[in-house]
Amino acid sequence: MNKSAVIIYGSPGSGKGTQAELLVRQYGFFHFDTGQYLRRLLNDPKNKNNKEMQKEKKLNDEGTLNTPTFVLKRVRQETRKISRTGLSVVYSGSPRTLFEAFGDAKHEGLLALLKEEYGRKNVYIIELVVKPNAAAKRNAGRLMCSVCGLPILAASKAKTCSFCGASAKKRIDDDPNLFAHRLDQYRKRTVPIVAKALQRGYKIAKVNGEPAPYKVHRKIAALLRFDE
Repeated sequence: MNKSAVIIYGSPGSGKGTQAELLVRQYGFFHFDTGQYLRRLLNDPKNKNNKEMQKEKKLNDEGTLNTPTFVLKRVRQETRKISRTGLSVVYSGSPRTLFEAFGDAKHEGLLALLKEEYGRKNVYIIELVVKPNAAAKRNAGRLMCSVCGLPILAASKAKTCSFCGASAKKRIDDDPNLFAHRLDQYRKRTVPIVAKALQRGYKIAKVNGEPAPYKVHRKIAALLRFDE
């Protein structure tokens, strides 16, 4: 399998993170979770006196997307590091705005960097399609491990992580009061990326994200021909 870059899009609760983690375990990808990376960065005590970081932390805590120039700079830096190690990379929901994806006259977007580092033919975009009511139900019930961060399916009714045994917790982003806002942000700022990427010749595949995660994973692997 060639070194690849995969971007997984979908509404909140569509299973982006779970599918990214399955690619990690099955095919050795590096999962760059932009949301998790930003939360870790913005909540680092070392940044408590940094005005820019605190401004971005406030946006993040409110469920609003962080400033695109701030995110793009950070994600590009980390992406280049990952590529230079020789690893394939998968993003769960990033880049999240047209600017982050394509940049402008002064800034090169993430897709241009991925094309440079991985080659256009090895850059894939997957869109998970989940009905809003199904996504909202998932979003309200899902948990994550408080230590390793792995997702815990709501259907399992487990209160501890099956991997490390730590207690489960709700994700900050999964506050039901923020779901409608996050869904609106996704529709307005992220969905247009897929259409523009298609116009520019990137590989796009829509996948039904409602079946059990392992079934969705099999569909993704077949579409991307990872088993060949």
